[in-house]
Amino acid sequence: MTVKLRLATPTDAPACAAIVNDWIDAKDWLPRLHSNAAIEEMIRTAIPMREVWIAGDPVQGYLSFDVEAGKIMGLYTRVPGRGVGKALVDHVKNGRTSVLLWSHAANTRAHAFYRREGFVETGRNESGGDGIPEIRMEWRRSDGAGLATG
Repeated sequence: MTVKLRLATPTDAPACAAIVNDWIDAKDWLPRLHSNAAIEEMIRTAIPMREVWIAGDPVQGYLSFDVEAGKIMGLYTRVPGRGVGKALVDHVKNGRTSVLLWSHAANTRAHAFYRREGFVETGRNESGGDGIPEIRMEWRRSDGAGLATG
C-alpha cells in the first residue's frame, strides 16, 4: 500500500488532535493531562517549529519530528497496522544516520512496532516528561555510520 505524505499546515491541527485525543481516551493506563482543545493548540504551535508529516487525505496519521535533535516527538495513527506509521517513520529515517524517540513504558504495542522498524531501547526515565515512565529508543542506520542526524 502506498501512503501519500505531505508536510502539515496549521489547518491540519484539528484532524491530528482528534487522532491523539481518541488515542488518549482509549488508553486506561494514560491519564488525561490536557483538554482536547489544549492538545489541538499544542499541535498547531508545533507545526511551524518542526517537520510535521501528514499521512493520507483525510488525515490517517501524523509524525512530529524535531530535525535538530533527530527526535520523533509524536507519532499517531487513526488505525494501527495499516502501514501508515511505517510510512511516516521510513520517511524521517530517510537520509539520516539515527533517529531517537521516547515512548510511554506502558505502550508495549508501540515498542513492538518500533523494534520491527529497527529501533532498540537505549534508556529509561521512570518519571517521564509527563510523570509517566518512558523508554528511550533509537534507530541507527545499519551501515554503522555515526550519529549525525542531518
